[in-house]
Amino acid sequence: MRTHLGRTLGLLAILTALGGCALEADASPDGIDDVGVLPGGKADGSDYRDCELDAVVARLNAGASADEIRGWGVHSRAATNLAAHRDGADGVFGTEDDRLFANIGEVDAVSWVGPVAIQQLVEAVRADACAAPAGGAEVIMSPQDWSESHLARIVELVDASERSIDIAMYSYSDRTVTDALQRAVARGVQVRFIFQGATDDRSSTSGGTSGQLEDLGIEVRWVNQIMHHKFAIFDGPRADLAYAATGTLATGSGNWSNSAATRYDENTLVLSGNAELNLRYQREFNHLWDNGRPFVWNEDIAPIGHVAITNADIVDDPTVHAVFTSANFRTYDSSRYGPTFSVERGRNAVADHWVSLIMGARRSIRIASGHLRSRPVVEALLAARTANPDLDIRVYLDGQEYASEYTHDMQTSELEQCLLEAGDSVAAQQDCTDRGFLFSYLVDHSGIDLRFKYYAYRWDYTYAPQMHHKYLIVDDEILLTGSYNLSDNAEHGTMENDVELRGEAFRSIIDAYVDNFDALYVTAEEDGLYTGLLDEVVNGTGDFPIVFEAMALSWDQVTELKDAIRDHCPEINSTPFRENPGAHRYCSR
Repeated sequence: MRTHLGRTLGLLAILTALGGCALEADASPDGIDDVGVLPGGKADGSDYRDCELDAVVARLNAGASADEIRGWGVHSRAATNLAAHRDGADGVFGTEDDRLFANIGEVDAVSWVGPVAIQQLVEAVRADACAAPAGGAEVIMSPQDWSESHLARIVELVDASERSIDIAMYSYSDRTVTDALQRAVARGVQVRFIFQGATDDRSSTSGGTSGQLEDLGIEVRWVNQIMHHKFAIFDGPRADLAYAATGTLATGSGNWSNSAATRYDENTLVLSGNAELNLRYQREFNHLWDNGRPFVWNEDIAPIGHVAITNADIVDDPTVHAVFTSANFRTYDSSRYGPTFSVERGRNAVADHWVSLIMGARRSIRIASGHLRSRPVVEALLAARTANPDLDIRVYLDGQEYASEYTHDMQTSELEQCLLEAGDSVAAQQDCTDRGFLFSYLVDHSGIDLRFKYYAYRWDYTYAPQMHHKYLIVDDEILLTGSYNLSDNAEHGTMENDVELRGEAFRSIIDAYVDNFDALYVTAEEDGLYTGLLDEVVNGTGDFPIVFEAMALSWDQVTELKDAIRDHCPEINSTPFRENPGAHRYCSR
């Protein structure tokens, strides 16, 4: 995938190759047409959008005459030279000697094309340059009422499907989606389902959810690693690659469950008609399917195949990308167990992408994640902070990620001991550093702005309204989101995905994530819940809650609140409270 840096360096190389003499010969006395205006080099020093620059190249390559280019408002000499350059020696567009512009650098290198001409060209295309991507993109944020949730949107997508549906899902329990899938199968849609739950269902005499799906005519498979994806492809390029241009992809952090729709902080992207993403996700699904194991239940289901997808079939779209942890695994057919995924040391396909984006940040980094246990990502954050102290870094985590100073010191001591025992063994050292580690104390005390969605003294799934997002926003221009938890386990023990969107084509989507983050980061701040709860704990006279309404709190605030609860709740660390948190939501003094 092209990056802004790669594009800029490429243009620098093009311009450098033209030579200093060419630059000097093209300069005019009045400076109107000085060359060397790289992307972002507007006459007033502000940035152009990539989509605007790409649109300039595309419109020139469409064959406009010099008169038409002048009609766009471009000054005469630049318009004449642009058409002449593109049309080649014979001066006729559409012949073999045409020299189409490869990029804005080649446009800029034409004689008499300088800051003014570039600005005129951009203004000519600006109205249509950055339209939304074909087919559209939308994001559904949770929590909200079921009727407005991602599950309701999934039902719509299932009901609209005509040929195929491929689903890769960690947790699935929504009956309304099941009903929609039943309708789809009844009208002839072929449905395949890779389901984490099938690993347990296969030992159930009732067949569980997997058996119910197969009873509907949906083939189910499972893989020998944790299948943590939450994506589906509707009418995609399963049987015909041509459908990549019309298929729809749904992916994000949200499982297909009521909690994901109505209780947790989640995001689900729906992307229609994006050929690159449809092909990449279809290839990922096919890879898991081919190396998965059948859920043996309904033997009457006819096998469903797919066509191969190669790198040559995927045309690069500079505004999107996708990464998968499956790249960290090799596959083989075990004579005893069947198709098998086995992790290979040294591969960090998704973490490396996070690190690359973090290190490329110029202005800001926003991370919303249920977990922060990935050493490469944390090290990248600290390095980015050191390299650019003015970089605005904000991290929002679920409350379960809180680590006290004591916990941090204990983890650090255990790591040091592990490394000492590992000696010179690189593999053993890696095992030490890959162990689960709560990094929130380290990140907070490095000066990075970090907050928790905090709602209980002790985390428990029975009452936790989890902050379940897993997204990164860089410079308000690049979004990375998907199923990937920031942990070594996610990298090397589970199947995960992240999709990247960038540029003006996805501006409304990226802005929606920025707005979501900014709102979460001040959860309950204006309501004064924190000071009110702290006062109730410290100065109240009756029972007080140890499970409470969610608030966005700093490390210092969480520490102060936890200390106060311990001081005024003698039983807080007793065995009953520890072993059964769901039954103890209040504390007596």
